[in-house]
Amino acid sequence: MELLKKVESAIRNEQLAEAGDRIVVAVSGGPDSMALLHVLFLLSRDFRFQLIVSHVNHGFRVEESEREAETVAAYAAELGVPCEIGRFDLPAYVAETGMNSQAAAREKRYAFLFETAKRHGAGKIALAHNADDQAETMLMRIMRGTGPSGLTGIPLRRTEKNLELIRPLLRIYKSEIERHCAEYGIPVCRDSSNEQRKYFRNVVRLDVLPYLRGYNDKLPESLNRLADMMQAEDDWMDAEARKKFTEFVTVEQAEGQVECSLGANRFAGLHVALQRRLIKLILNYVFSEADLSDYARIETVRSVIVREQGESLSLDLHDRLKLLREYDRVRFVQAAPVPRPYEYLMEGPHHSLRLPEAGMELEMALIGGSETTDPSWRGRGGRDEARFDYELLHFPLSVRSRQPGDRMEPLGLKGTKKVKDMFIDEKMPPETRDRVPLVLDASGRILWIPGVRRSTHATVSETTSRVLVMKVRPIER
Repeated sequence: MELLKKVESAIRNEQLAEAGDRIVVAVSGGPDSMALLHVLFLLSRDFRFQLIVSHVNHGFRVEESEREAETVAAYAAELGVPCEIGRFDLPAYVAETGMNSQAAAREKRYAFLFETAKRHGAGKIALAHNADDQAETMLMRIMRGTGPSGLTGIPLRRTEKNLELIRPLLRIYKSEIERHCAEYGIPVCRDSSNEQRKYFRNVVRLDVLPYLRGYNDKLPESLNRLADMMQAEDDWMDAEARKKFTEFVTVEQAEGQVECSLGANRFAGLHVALQRRLIKLILNYVFSEADLSDYARIETVRSVIVREQGESLSLDLHDRLKLLREYDRVRFVQAAPVPRPYEYLMEGPHHSLRLPEAGMELEMALIGGSETTDPSWRGRGGRDEARFDYELLHFPLSVRSRQPGDRMEPLGLKGTKKVKDMFIDEKMPPETRDRVPLVLDASGRILWIPGVRRSTHATVSETTSRVLVMKVRPIER
């Protein structure tokens, strides 16, 4: 009865389940899951649990797997608990997908658990992980390299797909579970694959842990304590990071894309532990589809943000995610497709040209006669307008995206200047520079960069008889 009391205490103290809950119990046929089923069945008298057994035959060990399925079904029938059996050809699935066999088995097993829960209207799935599993997991993660969050180990509960996964045996060691099975005569199966050292977990359980226990006989208990402590500290650190996210990060959404931005100087004032946590939160918020949380990537991002030099730079974090540093502002943006180079020929002085790549339309109009005598026509126009002496232009004119090495003779400056440097002077975000249109004459000279500068060529003077006016405006969506 010792196991029964411990599980009941865990359920009550941790609020893992409530009276009347409908629970799917994942039962493999091994001692852990069969004991879990038995204990929950005994507790259902007081808690009025409605249990459903879910078992998966992966098809790896044909005869052995079939015996396990039969054993589980028979025991469920003995207890009067409905039982769902899922049968899969995992060897064929692994061959088709190229997945790791254990990962493939887990994918199919959990999918069947969720399907079973949905069919029966269950809100919880009970899993039979125990304290020895926790110790093995902790040691595996330490050996592979993990951070504080990884040291929280297997969670006692978690929510996925609106279902709560609970582990009532997580703080109970296998020796107690085995004693319970023997005491109540519970039929159990032994998975022969648990003895195969081709699986990393088996090597840890069979070789590494026993060896290390020669130096600390209470190593499993130590690892479990570490998991408990780190879970509490990780929860606190996560809460602090979320506060900083709300305080520091600006979230914007446009056209189905999410962007997060923050100030580099404020970020640099945070403790390094919070910096790393905040970066992880941002990356997960902007692009949750991929795992971007490895230590090297986080440190690369952190170094870009806290560096003292505030020049603009771009960092590819993924083929669909960029970090953009623009002086003090740091932006995490979902990367748009790289714009294709474009080029259009202007057909004549009275012409309107649609530039979808730039998100704008270019209009031209020819002004002549008495209107050109007004001195106001000799001005430079606004940022979205430029005026040229029509007679001094070399036709045909063209409009294209920038090219490497482009230079321009800006009005008011001596000599030429790189277009790239002009974009930098304008503090133009790197991802927009390939979209900006350049207006050129027939000899390839850049006449105007809308929104940036016009050139010294074909300026309007008192002798100008005809003025070519160019204007750009956003394309109406």
